[in-house]
Amino acid sequence: MLFLCSPAFSGPSEGFEKADFPSLASAIKVDRPVDFCGEKVPLDRQDVREIFEKEMLISLWERHQAVLWIKRSNRYLPYIEEMLQKNGMPDDLKYVPIIESSLRPNVRSPKGARGFWQFMKGTGRSYGLTINSSIDERRSIFTSTRAAISYLNKLHNDLGSWTLAAAAYNMGEGRLKSEIKIQQSRNFYNLRLPIETQRYILRIISAKLIMADPEKYGFRVKAEDLYPPLKFDRIILECRSKTPVSAIALASDTFYKKIKDLNPQITGHYLPKGPHSILIPQGASKDFFTRFNKIIDDWRTSHNEITYVVKKGDNLSLIADKFHVPLQALLIWNNISHRKILHPGDHIIVYPNER
Repeated sequence: MLFLCSPAFSGPSEGFEKADFPSLASAIKVDRPVDFCGEKVPLDRQDVREIFEKEMLISLWERHQAVLWIKRSNRYLPYIEEMLQKNGMPDDLKYVPIIESSLRPNVRSPKGARGFWQFMKGTGRSYGLTINSSIDERRSIFTSTRAAISYLNKLHNDLGSWTLAAAAYNMGEGRLKSEIKIQQSRNFYNLRLPIETQRYILRIISAKLIMADPEKYGFRVKAEDLYPPLKFDRIILECRSKTPVSAIALASDTFYKKIKDLNPQITGHYLPKGPHSILIPQGASKDFFTRFNKIIDDWRTSHNEITYVVKKGDNLSLIADKFHVPLQALLIWNNISHRKILHPGDHIIVYPNER
């Protein structure tokens, strides 16, 4: 019988800082008043304190998540803070996208909410976000933050409280107003609401306390450990027809992934016809359009686009075989899934010369 042995652990390896943080029991003790957007959080109430302590314990136990909150905040929060200040709104609202998405652009909830601020499609569109098969502005920190500020401002005007506005953001304005009317109270902490919404505000408070004083809770993240702020040039690109993202990358002297990372709102490999606000690496805007026009003209010359009209009995595999192109390429060109059901008369774009 073979036994595999490893050396006994003898303490932190050279170059690693020894972990030193308060016990969970002591970390959840709060000995000063706490507020959300200037509105008191009644931690002296047992029911409120119990939910608060649960959310603090979860946040402190999942230390990897809190570390990522802190590191990502340097990349995104300055922009959110600036927008809140310009609109005369409380700084505490910057913790909403931390709880909603952990500041990740591509997060999708089981119900279909997406992006930094977790907008549903209908709500996002009603606040000016473009959401279609090619563009999803819920995934842009810039457009989604503008929409969220408008939405939260509207909720505050309707409900008269930032705490209620945040609750409505979580559970829906109509549902919250119904509960206020039935329960005859406009105090969030006196309302019997879905447990998710009761936890939501206290989860925001836990993020606020940890991020306002991370060292108190044992998070010693140095300035050089923070993720760098976004650096980019912004261009307005007028696409005469469907345009490959790879052409934008070439004209920017960078790679496809970099353009997609800077522009998470682009969901596929192509931009549709029309004007688009695009971020490219800092400094790449100089002579960009000279390079781009040549690249895109060459691309269109070498790509013979065919619009195939679907006939009865067709499916995607048959069409791919007909034009001797990979099925996956067909899906990419048309920004569709292999599960898409075709109907006679549908149009499918094919580039027969591209392999």
